[in-house]
Amino acid sequence: MSLMVGALLIDQAERNQIDEAAFVESIRQSLPYAWGIVEQLAHTVDSQGADWADHAVAPPSEQARGQLLRMVGGDAIRGAVERHFQLKLAFQNCHRLAVFRPEALESEIYRDFVSVRSQILNQTPEMRDC
Repeated sequence: MSLMVGALLIDQAERNQIDEAAFVESIRQSLPYAWGIVEQLAHTVDSQGADWADHAVAPPSEQARGQLLRMVGGDAIRGAVERHFQLKLAFQNCHRLAVFRPEALESEIYRDFVSVRSQILNQTPEMRDC
């Protein structure tokens, strides 16, 4: 799944003068399902004063699943989204995504979320094909 990037952003990349806000906007427009999940999680963290929030609902379609995988699978995309929201993304499989405040990255809850144990326990039979 490719990002929709316009001629201006391509020109900026060729000149090595990329406006990150424009890149983030291309991510938002190209990956609306994934963006919406991260935006919702960021709102939950902010409104509840929580250290983290997660989303554990299977995507409604393969296209939506592809958007989520594209967002977390591309280092540049993932990094831009993390900088935009000032949160760390943590991903377990095709549907379990969490965001963490930077100060929570040393917490037990973060270490547990990204642990091998949690990865194994999150492999439910209905999610093995994702």
